[in-house]
Amino acid sequence: MPEPARVAIDLGAESCRISLLRFAGAEPSIAVLHRIPNGPVRRGGSLRWPLASILAGLEDGLRKAAAAAPEGIASISVDGWSVDYVRVAPDGAPLHEPFCYRDERTVQSKEAADAIIAPFDLYQRTGALPLRINTIYQLAADRAAAPADDIEARAPWVMFPEYVLYWLSGQRVAEYTNASHTGLVNLKTGDWDAELFRLLDLPMGAAPPIVRAGTILGSIRGPLAALPAFRTARIVAPACHDTASAIAGISTGLSSTAYLCTGTWSLMGTIATAPVTTRDAYQARYTNIGAATGELCFHTLINGMWMVKQCMDGWAAQGRPWRIEDLIQKSVPCRGVIDVDAEQLMLELKMPERINNEMVRAGFEPIPDIPGNEPLFARVIFESLAARYATALRDLERMLCRKLDRIVMLGGANRNQLLVELTEERTGLPVTISEAESSTIGNFALQLAAGEADGEPVTPEAVLRWAARLSQSSPQAA
Repeated sequence: MPEPARVAIDLGAESCRISLLRFAGAEPSIAVLHRIPNGPVRRGGSLRWPLASILAGLEDGLRKAAAAAPEGIASISVDGWSVDYVRVAPDGAPLHEPFCYRDERTVQSKEAADAIIAPFDLYQRTGALPLRINTIYQLAADRAAAPADDIEARAPWVMFPEYVLYWLSGQRVAEYTNASHTGLVNLKTGDWDAELFRLLDLPMGAAPPIVRAGTILGSIRGPLAALPAFRTARIVAPACHDTASAIAGISTGLSSTAYLCTGTWSLMGTIATAPVTTRDAYQARYTNIGAATGELCFHTLINGMWMVKQCMDGWAAQGRPWRIEDLIQKSVPCRGVIDVDAEQLMLELKMPERINNEMVRAGFEPIPDIPGNEPLFARVIFESLAARYATALRDLERMLCRKLDRIVMLGGANRNQLLVELTEERTGLPVTISEAESSTIGNFALQLAAGEADGEPVTPEAVLRWAARLSQSSPQAA
């Protein structure tokens, strides 16, 4: 009998992917079967995720996977972006479209929460950098917007990737790597911090139980369960946070290596065995987030290709469409370097105008936003990102009291050779290119390691072994 296939679902802020892992004899082969365009949508004054269309697209992709795998499918796992969640009714249905982390409702809720618990105190308790987008402030915003007896603001919730697992299995959980990003997990216990819930008047009973990466949740349910390929399929919680999944997909050890995730966001860091919650780490904006096999992802969050995408969307709306490949022009001079982490650059719309505001703030001449100047904006973004990566690397080495000797770059932006070269120039370190779809490889590595573990905790050695083997089978479009 041939080895059964596996399915990985990767939820992205711009697109969602369904990939299929099959074995031809002993050789693994990964194909991206289905992609779903994604992005937040305006609903009145709120920014939401179109949950119904995402789920419909996932069902289409899963049906394609079932048709493509007559040998049957052993397991399905889901990873995705962090901090957002879905409120669920008693029957498991979503109460409403979930908020997007970029919605500005958390501006006031964070200010109110900061008056109750100081951000640095929160950082020392949870290890998570207290960013406005974090789940803790989103839940507080729900609470602030509702009367004391409001049912919806106290309804059970589940993080976005785990909601898809819930939709497939009926089991509502929070996988640790994703839960640690909420700002509500106690760094010492690894569980929800009951005192934080009490201080912010958040009901503990609404939070799902935390499970480790590699937990098997059970069989698939619903209409998909009737498909022969899914008859014995198991739903597995991988490292549900896509960054943790991507790092689990790196095929080499990280003892002297920094990872650099380059996508909508950028993340610069490395794996740590103990948390770092010093004032220095806090001021340098480093966070301690759960890794797939029990360690910590110690990294800083940096703005990313979001800025380029926002520029491209704005230009396309004006009849000036550009492809990213055409914006990457080495011959274009850089007009200046800006602070890519400026709050205004985290917001949507009018990105060229926002970049020019930061140019002026930094003492540079603004770039006229006219046809033909688009590559100038892109070059400023790339140069500024590379400069920020260099300062982040220096901060990382200082806080760890050791030197790192290379950078592994992963994520969609690693196809940007200009950004790779600029990063090498600014940091002084060689950059190794990992798989663009590293989160898919990490997702599959966790599934396969969980299958071998048979209910026991997955080991770092097993995940690394599978990641190394799967990295030789780079995901291909079907």
